[in-house]
Amino acid sequence: FVVLAGGKGSRMKASLPKQFLELRGAPILHHSLDLFLERLPQYLRDHGGRTEPPNVVLVIDPSYQPEYQKYVDYYEGRLCFANPGVERQGSVENKLVEVSNCSYAAIHDSARPLVTVDEICHVVKDAKQYGAAVLGVPCKATIKESDDGSMVLRTIQRSRLWEVHTPQVIEIEKLQRGFKYVTTNNLEVTDDVSIVEQLQEPVKLTRGEYTNLKITTP
Repeated sequence: FVVLAGGKGSRMKASLPKQFLELRGAPILHHSLDLFLERLPQYLRDHGGRTEPPNVVLVIDPSYQPEYQKYVDYYEGRLCFANPGVERQGSVENKLVEVSNCSYAAIHDSARPLVTVDEICHVVKDAKQYGAAVLGVPCKATIKESDDGSMVLRTIQRSRLWEVHTPQVIEIEKLQRGFKYVTTNNLEVTDDVSIVEQLQEPVKLTRGEYTNLKITTP
């Protein structure tokens, strides 16, 4: 499990990056760490002794790493750091090459503190069947396309549109092939399963919850 917490959160207009702002008595980031290191493992132990995530990688700026070293020490090898990359794919790629005991990577935005254990279990199950899966929900809003930001070009058929969330779960071997492909072809991707799409390989849409909101603006 890779928790992305290296962003600046400039749209939040706050004195701190958004992942460190307080939400219900704890920094936003801590809700994801608690989920992957405590609640999810406990749920899996309680439901048939299924395997818990062997590694949680926290992608965080080096200036904040000393503050989180106590958590790395506490979890004794289950939690480790990775430095942010210039782009999103760089943040993910920085540590995956070192995680050799895992077959799949689940990549999650720390700005989504409301994802549920059930959602995670469903998207992991789908990824193991298809090689890649992403949580998402059908779009409720009418979406219009504009090529100049001023005039409507067309209305896009809503029944074909999905808003994607995280975690996005991908077979690591496939993800590494995708990293190589987008680097070689100088492509920029804005989410993780887009890397798999560039390989023209399948990505399963796993129905998630509308409550899995991303904190972006005040």
